[in-house]
Amino acid sequence: MKFLRVAMAASLLAACAGQTASAATGNVLFNGTITATCTLTVNSNGTMTVSSNLQSLSSHNAGGSAGSVQVDTTGGVSLSVDPVTTTTAPTSDVTATTWTPTFATTGAQTIVETGTATALTVPGTSTAAINLTGTKSGTNRFSAGGYQATVTVRCE
Repeated sequence: MKFLRVAMAASLLAACAGQTASAATGNVLFNGTITATCTLTVNSNGTMTVSSNLQSLSSHNAGGSAGSVQVDTTGGVSLSVDPVTTTTAPTSDVTATTWTPTFATTGAQTIVETGTATALTVPGTSTAAINLTGTKSGTNRFSAGGYQATVTVRCE
């Protein structure tokens, strides 16, 4: 009887040896969505110096320097500078100053100096140079003392 069982098991094993086990597969899908984004990192503040006729206080004047902002974006956003709303001046300066902020970028996207909102269509990193000029008109001049103005850089 033992021989018969061994013979049947061997024949069953031999019959199954030519067949493959059935396999199953499944696909797993991955989805992702990236919205248009932009991050700004201030690298350095700017410095304004006065012109020889005392009617311009600007980062463009000799000895002045632009502020620097790193712009990282996916594209599909606009870069702009807001009008200056926060300033400090010496109490002796009582005449009006017109403040004009501008920017230019290099890197992933190059923008020539402008004060107008500009589309950033290319993803990547750019460096924005932020400039500011304050001007006096007519016979008005800047007074001695410390001046400060805030330029808000916007990416949306």
